[in-house]
Amino acid sequence: MRKLIFFIALLMAQSHYGQKNNLQGTLNARDTTFLEFNYKALIIPSVMIGYGLIATESHSLIDINNGIKEEVTEHIDEKFTVDDISQYVPAIAVYGLNMFGVKGKHNLKDRSIVLATSYLIMSSSILGLKTITRVERPDGSSRNSFPSGHTATAFVGAEFLWQEYKDVSIWYGLAGYAVATGTGFFRIYNDRHWFSDVVAGAGIGILSTKIAYWITPFIEKKCLKSGTKRINMIKLLYHFTTGKK
Repeated sequence: MRKLIFFIALLMAQSHYGQKNNLQGTLNARDTTFLEFNYKALIIPSVMIGYGLIATESHSLIDINNGIKEEVTEHIDEKFTVDDISQYVPAIAVYGLNMFGVKGKHNLKDRSIVLATSYLIMSSSILGLKTITRVERPDGSSRNSFPSGHTATAFVGAEFLWQEYKDVSIWYGLAGYAVATGTGFFRIYNDRHWFSDVVAGAGIGILSTKIAYWITPFIEKKCLKSGTKRINMIKLLYHFTTGKK
């Protein structure tokens, strides 16, 4: 995850290299392509996150978790770790489609800022909740089950793909959500997460990306206004992703 975020940071730096045009003017021209805040967009992911939080204490929802676990894992002969890869597929698809000439909503710099911001919001939320809740995994291997980080990562990418390509074809976005849903299923199938972990992870992923689209114009204007500030941003992301100064 850290390497992925640092890679995105490098893409951000590359996209700025050699630019000498008026940044403020281009920012104003692009602002209209980003999402405007809409409280209704908070409802579904918030309900999903709320469900997961309640399920950490609710006996009835815990029973649902146990029932789903038994149904899904009853006849498992071997595990499939495809979810370790599929979690990144929707986000990578955005760059792949652009590479093959299918243009999305934003250029390399803007979409990279959105994705990096989404991952920062998502990863900090996931780590914080794992530390606070300490829910035991279904396989009993550790107490960091809630929420599902793999699922959150996948749904960050799915919402990212949806926002970039829904105006080109909704099928791109639906395919991303299908892959993300499959990632969540395999987290349950592989006995790594409860159903409520996956639901909450999906909500966090979706909400993180929506927030990133809302705040990216502010980040560009306030944090990436000068070359020095851009370098400082890259240094900050490097420190976050590697732990080195």
